Amino acid sequence: MAVRNLKDGSKKPWLCECYPSGRNGKRIRKRFTTKAEANQFEHFTMQQVKDAPWLGEKVDNRRLLDMVDIWHRTHGFSLAQGKYTLNRLNFIAESLGNPLAAQFSAKMWTNYREQRIAGLVKNAKGKFVAVKTSTINHDQAVFNAMIEELIRTGEWRWDNPLGKVRSFKQHETEMAFLTDEQITAVLAAAKVHSNASLYPIIKVCLATGARFKEAEQLRGAQLSRNKITFSKTKGKKNRTIPISPALYDEIYQPTSGRLFKNCYNSMWRMIDDLIPDLPEGQATHVFRHTFASHFMMKGGNIVVLQRILGHTDIKHTMRYAHFAPDHLEDAITKNPISHLF
Repeated sequence: MAVRNLKDGSKKPWLCECYPSGRNGKRIRKRFTTKAEANQFEHFTMQQVKDAPWLGEKVDNRRLLDMVDIWHRTHGFSLAQGKYTLNRLNFIAESLGNPLAAQFSAKMWTNYREQRIAGLVKNAKGKFVAVKTSTINHDQAVFNAMIEELIRTGEWRWDNPLGKVRSFKQHETEMAFLTDEQITAVLAAAKVHSNASLYPIIKVCLATGARFKEAEQLRGAQLSRNKITFSKTKGKKNRTIPISPALYDEIYQPTSGRLFKNCYNSMWRMIDDLIPDLPEGQATHVFRHTFASHFMMKGGNIVVLQRILGHTDIKHTMRYAHFAPDHLEDAITKNPISHLF
């Protein structure tokens, strides 16, 4: 609904356009001489719907795209990846056919994911592409989170259809990391790269376990003597990591602004050339995985690693526990045949 000035030179330039029954319901349009009259009519029209108890409960004609819009205006805008999540939710709602929210069901969802896996749903670029079950699980997680948030705020007045839909079970993904030889090769290539920011960014990632984007966006204001404070992180919490005096001197600049230029694409191409057998999708995080893996192999404490990486749930950090030198060593001496030979 809206009141706007058409500026067409007429005696009644103010247009009131409203939808008492929702975006897809009946539209009411009326023109007025003044803005005040248009606003009064809008208020009167919308109030009539609210003040008619004999009509029973008002039919809710909001559709999934309407609910996505409400979610973004009331909550999603505040998320670090709010724009990305909004685009994904809009894509899902459109792929589902944008049904009435009141009619959205678990059956609709299972049909949707079956079609996506079979490649019968167009992707964001308009192409029919089959997706993996991990992609479907991510879709389900973000859509379920949206519905749960709308339930908390009272906008979603029905049961959550995804509440009892199980995600697909996934095999634990391989956590690739760089060997000492590979680290040396990567640093050597980065040092002579045309983008001078690539070398110090990779060193920061390997020295602190930072995500590549966190290091790439690093500002001078985040440096203190021999320490880096990562802010605006994925986990929404700042974390301060000590660094060596040599690294501090190398990256320090007398500015509070950005220290490095963007070089994500350069990094991705370089890693793809140097280490082509990395598992799919891990080039971005290979430096973070390398830090965590070597930290544990050198006897680091898993709880300390959790704090360094900024994981809110230690279950994510436990993926690196098996790199500890004494991990499950008792299996050697306490198995049922150890005393027989």
